[in-house]
Amino acid sequence: MCSLSEPRDEPRGREVEATILGGAPHYTKDEVAEAAGVPVVRAEQLWQAMGFAHVDDDAVVFTDADIDALRSLVELVSAEVIPPELESAVARSLAQTMSRLAEWQVGIFKSLLGEKFAVDVVTTAQVAEVILPVMQRMQDYVWRRHLAACASRELTERDPGADERVQVIGFADIVGYTRLIRDFTELELARLIDGFEALAGAVVAENHGRVIKTVGDEVLFVTDTAAEAAEIALTLNERIAETDLLPPLRIGLAQGPVLARFGDVYGSTVNIASRLTSVARPASVLVDRELADALRAHREYRLISVGPTKVQSFRGLRAWALRRAQ
Repeated sequence: MCSLSEPRDEPRGREVEATILGGAPHYTKDEVAEAAGVPVVRAEQLWQAMGFAHVDDDAVVFTDADIDALRSLVELVSAEVIPPELESAVARSLAQTMSRLAEWQVGIFKSLLGEKFAVDVVTTAQVAEVILPVMQRMQDYVWRRHLAACASRELTERDPGADERVQVIGFADIVGYTRLIRDFTELELARLIDGFEALAGAVVAENHGRVIKTVGDEVLFVTDTAAEAAEIALTLNERIAETDLLPPLRIGLAQGPVLARFGDVYGSTVNIASRLTSVARPASVLVDRELADALRAHREYRLISVGPTKVQSFRGLRAWALRRAQ
């Protein structure tokens, strides 16, 4: 995660920072807390929850935007939109998402400017000033689209607003990733990961699933129905087989109660899907008992029992290999 530390003596990079933040820093953390009307301890807790480093009392690193943001969060808590006990969790969840986005966007600047990014701060700041408003509009558009889709799903649920519901969890894992890390160059590895994430994202979206997160060699997705999960898993392996650009996948699927919280998913169903992935053969799909029962009504799929599966923390876990009926 990107983190902010106290400014160094040299002014290098401050012009870029001021462009991105919308102004030069003017305040210490005590001044920000006082202006927002909150105790400095609370302000610092939120600052660190967002993934930023500790700041000394006399460090001038904050802007008017920091004051406005702190005030906004306090207002949401005061209005009971955000429960006080979830204040730090909300800040942490938002920070994790935005940090990854920021890393990617800085990569865009580096690719665009080449060597100038490191040596020509003025040019970097000028490019940032032009590109940032466009990126901000795109972020707002994508966020609103996802917000609308999520709200629509919630409104059509039998139990709208419930954090826990029955869903299908899927993990897809690249076979031999550890060896690839050792043998591939950074450029080759980047192309591999980009290709994997692009393919997985497209297949999941085409079949009405949702990518929860990607972690290097693995993608975690969720669907509302058994058939959607089956199509995603089988199609992923089929698309991989059609190209020499990506290694085969191991895929595990499990159906059951899932707790959704701050964009992530939790519970034994998630753990079962992960364990099944770890024991699946390359280019295969393993499903648990609950999902197998749900898929038997679909004649387009074939289920082959592989018997009890020895996995950590789950005794006597039964698994079925999923294939197309033809």
